[in-house]
Amino acid sequence: MRRVPKMFRVFELSAFLFFLDFIAGIMNTIRERVVDERAMHVTSVFQKTGDHAVLDHDADSDEEVLLALGYKQEFKRDFSIWTSFAVSFSVLGLLPSVASTLSYNLAYSGPAGSVWGWFVACIPIQFIALSMAELCSSMPTAGGLYYASAVLAPAGWGPLCSWITGWSNFTGWATAPCAINYALASMVLTAAEIGHPTYVAQTYQVYLMMLALLFIEGLLTMNSTKFLAWMNSVGTVVNVFVVFIFVIWMPVGSINGPKTNPNNIVWTSDGIVNGTEWPTGFAFMMGMLSVIVTIAGFDAPFHLSEECSNANIASPRAILMTAQLGMYMGWAIIIAVAYTVKDITDVVSGQYGQPMGSLCLQVLGPKAGLAMFALNIFAQCIVASSRVTFSFSRDDALPFSRYLKRVNTYTKTPVNAVWFIVLIASLVGLLIFASPVAIGAVFSIAAIAQYVAFGLPICLKLFVVGDKFRPGPWNLGRFSKPIGIIAVAWIVLIIPILCFPAVKGKDLNKLNMNYASLVYGGVMLLAMTWYAVDARKWFKGPKINVEHLIGGRVLVGEGSGSEVREVVVGKK
Repeated sequence: MRRVPKMFRVFELSAFLFFLDFIAGIMNTIRERVVDERAMHVTSVFQKTGDHAVLDHDADSDEEVLLALGYKQEFKRDFSIWTSFAVSFSVLGLLPSVASTLSYNLAYSGPAGSVWGWFVACIPIQFIALSMAELCSSMPTAGGLYYASAVLAPAGWGPLCSWITGWSNFTGWATAPCAINYALASMVLTAAEIGHPTYVAQTYQVYLMMLALLFIEGLLTMNSTKFLAWMNSVGTVVNVFVVFIFVIWMPVGSINGPKTNPNNIVWTSDGIVNGTEWPTGFAFMMGMLSVIVTIAGFDAPFHLSEECSNANIASPRAILMTAQLGMYMGWAIIIAVAYTVKDITDVVSGQYGQPMGSLCLQVLGPKAGLAMFALNIFAQCIVASSRVTFSFSRDDALPFSRYLKRVNTYTKTPVNAVWFIVLIASLVGLLIFASPVAIGAVFSIAAIAQYVAFGLPICLKLFVVGDKFRPGPWNLGRFSKPIGIIAVAWIVLIIPILCFPAVKGKDLNKLNMNYASLVYGGVMLLAMTWYAVDARKWFKGPKINVEHLIGGRVLVGEGSGSEVREVVVGKK
């Protein structure tokens, strides 16, 4: 047998090693590759630095999109378009939300003013929802609006814009559970008063009932996303079912004669009743608080996008589904109220202090009215609030962020953030001991805070980024700019109106003052003071927590002090 020369053996060995190295290179390319945010159709923090996220394992498209945005996957993606919508629609809690703000639209502008006010306000609200959906498709992260502000802001202004948006968004979502559960607590005790005429609910009892409701919601919300998806799916079905019962039962079951008001009271100026000391047109605008508060939570799918499959398409669609269904079903509720209400003064200032309870009694009588009123008592919004808290804490922008950004290893949900929201809502609820007007201002605070958070990133997209904005797979195309302009114009118009009290001049006092601007302004003043004194030194906006490439080097970890290792892209 002929021997192979040593030189050929060396060549064969070298060829074999080269082949192994080639295979290893292919495997490493699969195992670690650059995630190009341009290919992902996202607008990312990496755009300003020229960096790219590095992926070292097989991942689905949702995880790749999140990596391109600078974040690692921490939640289970158990939400679908339906369940994201279900959470968002449950946040609206249409009937209880309308019930809790009924005193504003009926008292300020009467039946016809309520009907047309809802419809008119819903048109620009749909434009805001469209703009939010487009941003969500481009940046599907729990940070949502404040992440968008950081990315879209001019060079050097990202941290400040992110800070303002984040704190405003957090304020809106942190006060919303207080507003909703205060309303629910009032409704529960009003039902008790109706059922037991000798019982009179005390202020401290309303507060304790609110705490009990918050605690129950906290226990439910701390569970896994799969459980939350199921729970909110059931809740949405119940919400829709109750709305249909209300809309049909109120006119059909009315004990009054005639059962309904004539059409001119519902649809013409004959039914506009100015209950304020302002001009009728201004009172009409003030009465829109009901629709603004009720449909202010349509951005919830944005904050749940890290838990949603196919997020850059499903989440924006869920936003629009929420805004549109909320518009039509809410309008149906308002129309039913306008057709059946007989004595507005009794409803707004009745003995029970809860307009919906007084309305149900007035229209349906004691027994049927109590049954109908009991169906109103349902809402839940801590899910989205906790995700806003988690995302803002992930970038160390809240006190105790170290604890708030932790994800429970068992449920894969931000349990600490859930209970932080419960605590904040409980503290805000102490306003109940100041006056009914003070606690009622929480509704306006939530609306103002949300609208400021909506407006800033839309403005930045329109007037700073312009045509350089990188839209996601769901986008508005050439209609993006005009829709955004209408949305911003509406926000600028309505925010000051939400701050006005119903009375003026000598009739204005500490008991009927609108405290929304004072409370919201106080929170934002504290936040901005913190930023000016300290936070501006270390807060740089969204913190990248994935491996990312900078000119052949990969940064591993978080923050500016991250470990640095050399890497040839495609190889370990």
